[in-house]
Amino acid sequence: MRCSSSSRPVNTILVACAVLGMASPVAACAEIFGAVQSNGAIVLTNEPGKAGLAVIVAGDPPAERGAKRADTSTPGNGDASQFADVIAEASRTFRVQPELLRAVIDVESRYNPKAVSEKGALGLMQVMPETARRFAGGDMLNPRDNVLTGARYLRFLLDLFKDDVELTVAAYNAGENAVIRAGYRVPSLRETRLYVPRVLERYRRMLSAG
Repeated sequence: MRCSSSSRPVNTILVACAVLGMASPVAACAEIFGAVQSNGAIVLTNEPGKAGLAVIVAGDPPAERGAKRADTSTPGNGDASQFADVIAEASRTFRVQPELLRAVIDVESRYNPKAVSEKGALGLMQVMPETARRFAGGDMLNPRDNVLTGARYLRFLLDLFKDDVELTVAAYNAGENAVIRAGYRVPSLRETRLYVPRVLERYRRMLSAG
């Protein structure tokens, strides 16, 4: 959907388009992404995963979001080497640092490809079913499908938050809408406040080990 810029201010147009889009009950729950092109034209879409688009209207948070820690009482062996190939593939494909992928996997599942959380998050990167539908599909208990989907979501978040790793990690845990509603800061959710430093500590440690 494209809105002409004409002579009205950009902010006015975006608000008008967003309100128009929310006229129906279905649209009210949808996310709307937008960008202003070089010629002044405004592009709006409800399709996620496209680089260069910012969230104009944040949809309602999915009911399944929230604490999604996996049951790691029977963890994987913590050996990243057995997943090295798919981590390298995901890193190349979606331009996500392998250290960030490993840090997320370590915290999310301890490298247990069969991990399942109470909220239904699955596999190595604890991908929520809704996220799998948005960004890939496939079998989230299959390590390759899981890591590629998680990496694609991280790439989307890195683009959305302009390569701010802290906000990206927070959004991976709590959802991008929670970060946006918090004013582009880490949300004050207890789990997210604990999760972010754990991932960042591992990420930075692996970077320094280089």
